[in-house]
This record gives sequence, C-alpha cells and structure tokens, in this order.
Amino acid sequence: MVDSIRRALGLSRSVRAPESGLLAILDALPQGAALLDEADALLHANPALRRLLGPAVPLRPGTPVASLVGTDHRAALLAWLDAPGAPALEAELARPEGQAPTLAALRLAPLPNGPRLLLVEDLSERARRREEAAAGERLRAVGQLAGGIAHDINNLLSIIVSAVDQARVAAPGAAADLQPALDAAGRGAALVRRLLAFARRQQLEPRVVNLDDTVTAMTPMLRSLLGTRVALELRPNALGRRVRVDPVQLDQVLLNLATNARDAMAALPEGEARLTIATDTAVALREEPGIPDPLPPGRWVVLEVTDTGPGMPPEVLQRIVEPFFTTRAAQGGTGLGLATVHGIVRQSGGALQIESRPGRTRFRIALPRHEAEPAAPAATAAPPPGPEPANFNRAAPPTPRTRSLRILLVDDEAPLRRLSAVALERAGHQVTQAEDGDTALELVDDGLEPDALVTDITMPGMDGLALARALRARRPGLPVVLVSGYAEASLRDELAAPDTGPAPGGEGAAGQGRGLPPLHPRPTFLPKPYRPAELVETVAGLP
Repeated sequence: MVDSIRRALGLSRSVRAPESGLLAILDALPQGAALLDEADALLHANPALRRLLGPAVPLRPGTPVASLVGTDHRAALLAWLDAPGAPALEAELARPEGQAPTLAALRLAPLPNGPRLLLVEDLSERARRREEAAAGERLRAVGQLAGGIAHDINNLLSIIVSAVDQARVAAPGAAADLQPALDAAGRGAALVRRLLAFARRQQLEPRVVNLDDTVTAMTPMLRSLLGTRVALELRPNALGRRVRVDPVQLDQVLLNLATNARDAMAALPEGEARLTIATDTAVALREEPGIPDPLPPGRWVVLEVTDTGPGMPPEVLQRIVEPFFTTRAAQGGTGLGLATVHGIVRQSGGALQIESRPGRTRFRIALPRHEAEPAAPAATAAPPPGPEPANFNRAAPPTPRTRSLRILLVDDEAPLRRLSAVALERAGHQVTQAEDGDTALELVDDGLEPDALVTDITMPGMDGLALARALRARRPGLPVVLVSGYAEASLRDELAAPDTGPAPGGEGAAGQGRGLPPLHPRPTFLPKPYRPAELVETVAGLP
C-alpha cells in the first residue's frame, strides 16, 4: 500500500498537480497518514489520523511527530525515524490521562521532492483479538482443571452422603448430630454445580423467552435472596422482545448478579442499598467498546443490573470476570460467580459490559434479539443449573420392596462402591463389584450373568459408556444405570437414543463411547452425589 500511495503522489507531482490535489489523495485514505518535513514535523495530517488520535492531540503544521505517540515510545520513534528502511514500528499512540492506549503500526516512505509519508495503522482490534484468543486458551485450561476437580469432589461428596445417610438409618437418635455433615455436603454440591457450569460441562438448552416475563417471574426469589436490607426495583422495558437462551442459565445469571450486589452493599447504612433490574432494547450501528466485552453491531435485548455499592477500582474491574479472582476470599468468595455469568452470556451469543464508579456498579448484558418463533411462557424461578443434588435434608425414605436382581456394580472409587453395594444388598439384591470396566468385562466373560449394570461413567481405562456398549453387545437390552457427577445434558449425544430399535451400526465397539451411536434402550442416569436410598429407588425402577 505504501508503494501505491507513493506512486500516486509522485505522479501527481510529475504533472504539476496543485498542492490541494496531493492532500486530497491523503485525505481519502482509510487509515491514518501524515506528511513530514525534513525536521520530522507535520506538514499535513489526514482526517483518519485525526479520528484515530482524537481532539486532545494537536495535529497542526509544525507539530513534532514524536507527539503522536505516548511518552514511553517517543525515544523508540525518533530512533526509528533515523533508520531508513526499518520495518514497521509498533507503538502506543498519545492518549489523554485515563484513556486506554491504542496500539498502532507506523510505516515510513520517502516521497519525491523531500517529504516523507507516515502511515499509521490501528492495531487495537488485532491486539484485542490476540488477547481474546489468549484469554480463551487460559479459560479452556482452567475449565478443564475445574471440571476434573468437580468430578473428584463429587466422588468425595457421594462417599460422605452415603456414609452419613446410612448412619442416620442405623442410629435414628443421632440424626440431629449428623445433619451438619449433610448441610455441608449440600453446600459442596452447590459449589460443584458452579464449577461444572464454569467448565462448560453443562450444555445450554436454549429456548425462546420473553425477557420481561422472565425477570418478573424471578422477583419472588430475588426478594428472598436480597432480604429486607436491599430495596429491589424492577424496570421492565424490553417491550416484549424475545431472546433465545437457556432459561435455567438465565435465572442463574440473575441470581449470581443479585448475590454479588447484595454482598457488595452489605456495609451500607440502612436504606441506602438498592438493586435495580431493568430491561431494554438497543441497536448498535458499530462496535461499542466495553469491559470485558465489546458490543458488536446488531439488534439487542438488554438486561441491566445496577447496585448502589461502593464500586470497583479500575484494577479490579479489569479482572472481575477472571475465574477464581475474588475480593471476598475472607468471606468465602470462590471467584466463580461472575466468571460463570460471563461464560453463560458468551455461550448465548451475547456480550457483558461492566461499568463501575464509587456508589454505583452496573452489569449490562446484551443478548441477540430473536424474531423467528413465539416465546415460551416464563416458568417460575428455576433452580440453579447443573446436576440437581439430592435433597440431603429430608428423611431417608423407606427401602422400597423390589425384586432381587443380580447387579454388576462398577466404580473405581472403592469406598463409594462398597457403600453402594451395602445399600443394594440391604434391599435384597445380589451385588458383584468391579473396580473398572476391564475387570467387569472379564467377570462377564467368565460366566457372570448380571440382570443390571450400575456403573460410573468416568473411570481409568474403559469408561462406563464403553462398558455399557460392550455388555449390551453380549446381553442385548441389559438395563443400565449410568452414574456421573456431570450434568445429564452434557451426555445428551450418548443418551439420546430414540426407543425405536437399535442404533444404526450396532453397539459392539468397546471404545471410549464418545462419538458412537447412542445406547438403546436409553440408560437410566443417576447424578452424583446421591443418597443410598436414591440408588435403590433407581434400581427398583429399572425395566
């Protein structure tokens, strides 16, 4: 591009075009450009360069070119100007105090009769994409870690819940003493759900919903969550506009933001804590910058959650949606609430923008406007997303009477496997235990004839899905219970077999199960953590 501009300017001079003709060529360029004299001062700056630098940077004739860049980059610019033929220089442009810097690439070319042409290319978009890609890689790595941690915690919670529940049955008088352990397990299960949501192990199930109706339906739960110290004000103004989102996850977004606001306003004097939830519509004609997300051009439905808390300093605002970043570690903050909100919004095709100053913080969520189909009616407030934990606080139900089955129980977590076996044996079943899929297959090949398979999904070596397929190949129609700490929705491809016959291609491959035809008949799914009685009830319901 530099060469073509140089040729055009050279041609104009060769035919003695007036000076205005030369400047017209520069002014028509889509990127910033300037003519420099022998002293590297400005002769002329085009409109694109003026827009790029803004009104705070003077671009009058005679202005030293060094004033175009930030003070930390001026020495490098002057050295670059004295090195003919040097490659492009990347530098931050001059900006007023408090404004974010703009990264630019500077290129220089001599022109006929002395002046030099300076081209200034805005690299902020490229830098933003680069940073987004790097952040995405970091989030994926942390997400994988979070998913693995959640799986391990679910195994531990299952052991705790099973052991405590059996102790309650064996010693009814100790139920009150054991209740705190179950309460702690319930809190642990809620944390695991948030880890799984952040790790993207819970797939979205989007529906078309009316945003105003959804927010209104959440009001009772929000008032209960906020308590009497925080005034709640609703301003629905989306005019019935619809969005395509997972309604359960949208409820979770509202709950997380309300919880965050409540905690931020905890120290305010009585009567000063207020949470405002508003909806609106918006049209962006061009990309609008924001933290952490820019808003792309388009038609949007907007959800705003504003509190009257103390606000956040800029250094906190820049990191507020990072996973595990929290300013409330001493109060038990996990740093997952806003990371989860950001993840849900981005998965839904939207953008999250946060503004904060002393006395006010606003979370602005823009979701793409949906026009194609009627909205589903808003449900009452839904529970948080994820594998719904067992109700650990209710009394253990009586063991159901059921036929005696020969059950093959497979789990690599030995304490949980033993506790589950005890519960099933007390219900009258015959239980054979195996620590992994390969051992289970060997037992069957050696003559074991189970009536049902109960298996964990995530195990070393052959996983539960591959084991179920291999046993179904040997015993077609074998009832299967799949146990997992991940949400059932994240396994929909493997579980979504229509009950119309075997899946095409058969089920005999003993691979890892991913990407293979769905299991038929559809296995029963039991989420971890579970109570022993729930396992017994699940087995009793098998065909």
